[in-house]
Formats: sequence, structure tokens, C-alpha cells
Amino acid sequence: MRTIGAAQFKAQCLALLDELEADGLVVTKHGKPVARVLPYPEHDADLIGSLRDKIKIKGDISTTGVRWNADAES
Repeated sequence: MRTIGAAQFKAQCLALLDELEADGLVVTKHGKPVARVLPYPEHDADLIGSLRDKIKIKGDISTTGVRWNADAES
């Protein structure tokens, strides 16, 4: 894990975040660790749109296929 001083981290923060490795970065002050910066985990399982082009719909999905008369009196 890479270690960097707080002053250098402050000066290069955005560039360091762009190049952040999987194991993260330790920020030190006076040689002592004060923070650890880790990349936010990316989830490939985002449900919205995840099954696009993987499912084929066959038939009418808005009906059960059973015919019934709703107007009939019992």
C-alpha cells in the first residue's frame, strides 16, 4: 500500500484519486498514519438494465391465458 504525506496528498488529491490502486493509499501526518483512502467498490450487479438483451419475451405477458367472463353474475 502506498503512503503519502498529508501536505502532498492535499496538493495532488484529484490526481491521486484518479490513479488510486485497489489496495488504496495511506495518508500520514508527521510520519504517523491518519487516514486510508480506498477505491469505492464497483458493483457489476446493477439491476436496472442488467438483463437487457438476455431475456426474450414469448407471447403476451399481460395475460394468464385463461379466458373468463368478468361480467357474469354468480
